[in-house]
Amino acid sequence: MSAPLDGVIIADFSRVLAGPLATMTLADLGARVIKVERPGAGDDTRAWGPPYAASGNTTYFEAANRGKESVTLDLTDASDAARAHELIRRSDVVIENFRPGQFARLGFGWEALSAQHPRLVYASVSGFGLAEGAALPGYDFVAQAVGGLMHITGDAHRDATKAGVALVDVLAGKDAVIGILAALRRREHTGRGSRVDVNLLSSLQAALVNQVSANLGAGVEPRRLGNRHPSIAPYETLRCADAPIAVACGNDAQFVKMTAELGVPGLATDPRFARNPDRVAHRDELVVALESALAHDIADNWADRLNRVGVAAGVVNSIGEGIAFAERLGLEPVWEARGQDGRHSRQVRSPVQWEPGLSVTTAAPPLLGEHDQAVRAWLDEVT
Repeated sequence: MSAPLDGVIIADFSRVLAGPLATMTLADLGARVIKVERPGAGDDTRAWGPPYAASGNTTYFEAANRGKESVTLDLTDASDAARAHELIRRSDVVIENFRPGQFARLGFGWEALSAQHPRLVYASVSGFGLAEGAALPGYDFVAQAVGGLMHITGDAHRDATKAGVALVDVLAGKDAVIGILAALRRREHTGRGSRVDVNLLSSLQAALVNQVSANLGAGVEPRRLGNRHPSIAPYETLRCADAPIAVACGNDAQFVKMTAELGVPGLATDPRFARNPDRVAHRDELVVALESALAHDIADNWADRLNRVGVAAGVVNSIGEGIAFAERLGLEPVWEARGQDGRHSRQVRSPVQWEPGLSVTTAAPPLLGEHDQAVRAWLDEVT
């Protein structure tokens, strides 16, 4: 099966995480992605180390840049700017995450480019949008704070904390892909491109789902509950004989199965715990009873036992243990991406799988300016 984006060319002027993650996803789908980087420095994440991969790239950079070609262009230099314009002329999509207005001041604004190239899809990723938020610098950590995610993350009796990964950048990158694919589809019908705008704050707030709905629909201000779910119990980590276990008991029938497996079936008929709203109201008492039963075996054994009876449960793995778990499940979570010089990079596989499979060859994340000669020669060709 040929890749769905075969023949699509992406001019990637983005850096750090949200934009590069979007263009890497498009590369995974078969697009040709040409990453434009600053001479001598490149993407900011090239300096975000340690740790470093065997190639010398930081592992942070390698996380979001496989399958791309790297060309260095100084957009303030007339000849390099002309090459950038030529790249955009030959491209289907341009994506950028400069501070709002900065890319336009360099001569690459949406209005000018769309007038010259009416079929162009122009995607922008910003921190806080193009209106009053345009002046604000946008980083994931700050977006987590001002958007409310930190307010609901962490232990109830401690300070708010961020998620353990730049989650808002990841969400915005995925939203950008959705918008770009929709714009390409729309172009098939109209013959015209369009502008796609994504910002970190909006991506975060859309991803707060039930938490933001509780605020908008019921006037409830969600609070930090540690690992607990605000509306389901038990749906949290519970202590076993040796370690905690994550348990997600989604309905009353599952709770009956869980209590039977733990050897405390009477909990399922106790008026305090018989229905989910009752369990939520008496959560502290419920946890004491469940942990008393769980103390008779280790977390690994309880995970196996509960899963066998249809109750979702798992031990709290490290990153490496999580990869090993996925391998045991047959998910083949790791790709070996290779460069032209023989170097290789272990990468997490795209989460999207196809049947029949795609014929996509994924190249290793590029070295800075690795494709300068080839891409510049291509751009300088008379067409």
